Amino acid sequence: MKKKLIMSSALLALTAAVCSATAYASEIPDVEASVAVADKADYAASAGNSDTFAVNCHSAYLTDYVTGAELYAYNADSKHEIASMVKIMTANLVFEAIEAGKIAVDDEVTVSEYAQSMGGSQMFLDAHEKYKVDDLLKGVIVASANDAAVALAEAVSGSAEGFVHEMNAKAEELGMTNTKFANPTGLPSEREQYSTARDVNIMTRELMKYPSYHEYAKIWTEDFVHPSGRVTTLTNTNKMIRQYSGCLGGKTGYTATAKFCVSACAERNGVKTVATVIGADDSKTRFAEACKLFNYAFANFRNEIVCKKGEKIEKSVDVEKSRVKTMTPVAAVDASVLIKQGDEIKVEYELPDKIKAPVKKGDLIGKIKITHDGKEYFFDLVSESDIPKATLWDIIKDMAGKR
Repeated sequence: MKKKLIMSSALLALTAAVCSATAYASEIPDVEASVAVADKADYAASAGNSDTFAVNCHSAYLTDYVTGAELYAYNADSKHEIASMVKIMTANLVFEAIEAGKIAVDDEVTVSEYAQSMGGSQMFLDAHEKYKVDDLLKGVIVASANDAAVALAEAVSGSAEGFVHEMNAKAEELGMTNTKFANPTGLPSEREQYSTARDVNIMTRELMKYPSYHEYAKIWTEDFVHPSGRVTTLTNTNKMIRQYSGCLGGKTGYTATAKFCVSACAERNGVKTVATVIGADDSKTRFAEACKLFNYAFANFRNEIVCKKGEKIEKSVDVEKSRVKTMTPVAAVDASVLIKQGDEIKVEYELPDKIKAPVKKGDLIGKIKITHDGKEYFFDLVSESDIPKATLWDIIKDMAGKR
């Protein structure tokens, strides 16, 4: 009897290992692909300009992270399935719900049988067991776990169908005009689902704004312990996190129809960009093409900073009905644009002649307008501190001082 139990345990362990390997096979490139992605210092120089190279994929798009300005485009608006890159929007909505206080990372989610039934990449959740939102996010962002994506969707919206409605509403809000979601995972669906390199790039930039996202995105591998004590090894599907210097995060995807995809963000020397690749023939190619786009940006563009966040500008504004007679606004965020080496920009300040007290710290005062290559970019200027309204005693003292 004891011998039979030992053999059964060994068989279960072997089965779990095989299932795990099968689940992740579509997302993890082979060793050769991983080595190919390794950063080469002289590769950036070979990128040249956008007219001297072509990407080997269905479509691609490269942008400045801050402004969304287009740096390179190839079939950017061509509709295509995007596989697990759908989870970029899934993660966006979860982080948005956390920020709004709708859910918390320490909340426990009871996994439904439907969530457990997801195929493809998984973290092998147990139905009816409770898992923390924190752990489910880790499963989605690190290992592209479909079961975790559905469990989170149900926690946020009550059902996967309700969550999909919110996904499409968010896409519309972000200006993703050529996108339609059918599920939170990107798995093949009988319902129509598609996106474009431009739209995927938009939602990738949105995801990068959440600081806590980056804590998950930098995890390379981790053994996750289930409530039952069972262990699943989570391995990051975005190999550029480890093998491309400056990569801040991103999401891969693969199905037979979508082929190999990736959308990621990288930063070097103040140049921060987002590259999206859809429909490469193999894993090695998707990462190589993303690297090519990043290298092109780092070799050919510089970040022109007009005013850093919290820094005062050169102009002041008169203040009425306060003892404070003038104020100098500060930049609400870094006011900067990526421009090609050798290009120039035009800077203007859109400010009122005067403002009335009271003014609260952070109140919008005006805008910085940066014009480059015929396009205009606007950045908020705000009050650095509270400016109280003058009291009656202040008015009396002012009047006395004028006599």
